[in-house]
Amino acid sequence: MEAQGDTIAAIATPGGQGGIGIVRVSGDQAKAIGLKLTGCNLEPRVARATLFRDKLNQLIDKGIALFFESPASFTGEDILELQGHGGPMVLSSLLEAVLERGARLARPGEFSERAFLNGKIDLAQAEAIADLIASGSQAAARGAMQSLVGVFSARVQRIAEGITALRTYVEASIDFSDEEIDFLSEGQVVNQLDVLGDLLRQLLEASKQGAMLRDGAKIAIIGEPNVGKSSLLNAFSGEGSAIVTDIPGTTRDTIVVSIVLDGLPLTMVDTAGIRETDDPIEMEGVRRAMDALGKANLVLHVTDISTSKKLEALSTETPTIFVENKVDLTKTVAGVTQDTARVSARTGAGLDALKALMLKKIGFAENASGFIARQRHVEELKHTSQHLDRALVLAKGKEAGELIAEELKLAHQHLGEIVGITTSDDLLGKIFESFCIGK
Repeated sequence: MEAQGDTIAAIATPGGQGGIGIVRVSGDQAKAIGLKLTGCNLEPRVARATLFRDKLNQLIDKGIALFFESPASFTGEDILELQGHGGPMVLSSLLEAVLERGARLARPGEFSERAFLNGKIDLAQAEAIADLIASGSQAAARGAMQSLVGVFSARVQRIAEGITALRTYVEASIDFSDEEIDFLSEGQVVNQLDVLGDLLRQLLEASKQGAMLRDGAKIAIIGEPNVGKSSLLNAFSGEGSAIVTDIPGTTRDTIVVSIVLDGLPLTMVDTAGIRETDDPIEMEGVRRAMDALGKANLVLHVTDISTSKKLEALSTETPTIFVENKVDLTKTVAGVTQDTARVSARTGAGLDALKALMLKKIGFAENASGFIARQRHVEELKHTSQHLDRALVLAKGKEAGELIAEELKLAHQHLGEIVGITTSDDLLGKIFESFCIGK
């Protein structure tokens, strides 16, 4: 990492033309740089309409300067925001003028990194900033905002505090080795571990929902040629994304469409019809279909209810819904059972029921978590759960207090990884380098 004492600067608004563009500055020299650029002694939290000038006193732009004094700022340092017209040349000239006055160009995510290092936000909140910017649905944006204001972190902290209290009790009891059996026999350790285990399991399930809300799910549409896979994809997307004909083998490659279903981002992959063929291009399409099958969270196995049979030879552990299409050509009533949906991609009959079944199979409940999470959070919570489970087994078996204390210590360390208490510099680097510059 570069020196935290440096004053950093970056353009904080997207590239291209816009009504307003912002250059952000953070560090000890921020106020002095503002004085040199504007000729004004900026007051904290007072918007000042002013002219921006370069080192040669040439006029760059007219805009608004805002100064936030440490520690009452996003990064915890002095911050200067220069709001000008949103043209690429104007903003690059303004940034150059700031750099000439002693700032250096910020690394990706360095503003958020400084906010984390200065204790303004924890690591989960910092990640939520990037997730909010990258939100693919309104539900994901709401979830990211909940994590940003600390909803997820507060639940992690509650469990961490419980583990800390239990560690204190167990480790204090170890000092009185002749009374060790008594402190385990009281049942307090077992009872507390049961309570913490329940809280952790609830948080783990909510985090799985939050991670799914962030990452979405991949749906593979497979089946024989001409069963209506492409028609089903078009029905979901509302667009003519896939070519539909009566000619078998029309779809030669995978077609990918992104949709949002009840707040959950979905990537739907229409695949080539699976059949025996000597056509090398179609063979490659079949291979890609099988590859999509292996990467999917859910498979929609489409058949023609009047003519087709399920591909009995197709084996997968991925959750599968057998979609019996073209009910409009028969007297069959559209609807769903546990693993089967009878629909018409052409008329839309049964599609709403299919969508609800898809969410159920994926395991997604709208607004179930209330916050967004990442897969790394889920993994850390799983590790925490494993250590608490081992501690519970040891406590029930009245094993040595030192062993219980060690499991509690490891559980606490994994929770610390989520909010950044025990996170390595390597992980921090990977997280913040994925941010955009200026954030």
